[in-house]
Amino acid sequence: MAQIEIQVPDIGDFDEVTVIELMVKIGDTVKAEQSLITVESDKASMEIPSSHAGVVKELKVKLGDKVKQGSLVVILEGEGVGAATAPAAAAPAPAPSASAPNPAPALVESAQAAPVFVAPAAVVPVAAAAVPAHSPTTAPVGLPHASPSVRKYARELGVPLNEVKGSGLKGRITDADVQAFTRAVMSGAAQTQAAAAQNKAGGGGDGAALGLIPWPKVDFAKFGPIERKELSRIKKISGANLLRNAIMIPAVTNHDDADITDLEAFRVSTNKENEKSGIKVTMLAFLIKACVAALKKFPEFNSSLDGDALIYKQFYHIGFAADTPNGLMVPVIKDADKKGIFQISQEMGELAKKARDGKLSPAEMSGASFTISSLGGIGGRYFTPIINAPEVAILGVCKSQMEPVWDGKAFVPRLMLPLSLTWDHRVIDGAAAARFNVYLGQILGDFRRVLL
Repeated sequence: MAQIEIQVPDIGDFDEVTVIELMVKIGDTVKAEQSLITVESDKASMEIPSSHAGVVKELKVKLGDKVKQGSLVVILEGEGVGAATAPAAAAPAPAPSASAPNPAPALVESAQAAPVFVAPAAVVPVAAAAVPAHSPTTAPVGLPHASPSVRKYARELGVPLNEVKGSGLKGRITDADVQAFTRAVMSGAAQTQAAAAQNKAGGGGDGAALGLIPWPKVDFAKFGPIERKELSRIKKISGANLLRNAIMIPAVTNHDDADITDLEAFRVSTNKENEKSGIKVTMLAFLIKACVAALKKFPEFNSSLDGDALIYKQFYHIGFAADTPNGLMVPVIKDADKKGIFQISQEMGELAKKARDGKLSPAEMSGASFTISSLGGIGGRYFTPIINAPEVAILGVCKSQMEPVWDGKAFVPRLMLPLSLTWDHRVIDGAAAARFNVYLGQILGDFRRVLL
């Protein structure tokens, strides 16, 4: 019988995640792809699967342990299988509840992990620290006792499970307990620890730290009927990021219009010619390629501040805001400079579906060097998107519309696309921003320029 070591796969940008559930025990027979443990970060929860079938000989982790990529999870006994590298995709955790742009690129409640690697050398598990329960970024010892479905339900409602008293067997938390806690908070009979801390700081956050007057406290019920709903966990996280970015970044927005009459005609004809492929080319795919060309011409827009230095990125990972039932999420098209319009369109469709289903992994929402926030399918004219730190610029796009444009002899109907470029004034000046927008408009007006 060969021994097989199962390790934690790539978990995105997180150094460590917390083990919140053990799904097997010593002596269990497991199949390939069967989930072994559930781990959670502040942005995602994911199940770690087994790359091989076998019998669990040793469990190398326990509840509350902090693990990272390469940490040993279990040792299996299996026939005819050596301890060689073998990939396996992680199954998404029970559906979650997950920036307008930055909202942190990774604001999602359920995720998929990357390949699991089985290596010959064992990795010593990271020891658990004694800290408060149910903190995704720490290693709690007394995690709330609840099933995955209850955890999912609590995440959707934004309920902190460590503050809920369980009424089930051995203190297990049930759906009814989560509902009772929610009703108590809404009626004012109870208060979450986060809300208590926020109220102590001044209601709308720690305004005192910025020298601001306290947040106004108003009893709205005396003016008329009200309904209280707790913010989802995603909105709480994204709100904190948005506030930080809005306050700390000296942002300026340039507004412009791009003539996409010919490009739209080309897009429509392309989709007609390739109906059988099942891939629908969107204007956003062309925008991504156009932005890559502009970023190459103006590299400061593809940089990040690091103290008193600028990090110029030699890669072009483009984030795009995706509208989901849980709010905006930002999947990332990696290496957009190396991909064609069809491949970008296909990846966008797949990532957008994952976002709607709550199945984006942290890795699929990280690493963006520039972000596009498109409201094209909804409407509007211009807006001021908030920069997704540590990026230094973001492009906002609204719905295109036909307008009369003077061609030197007469007014002719042209399809115009509103562009709103927000940039960090510490890195970019007004002249560079204007040139970027003009160049981007020129590319969209004549897409052959991307070949130059």
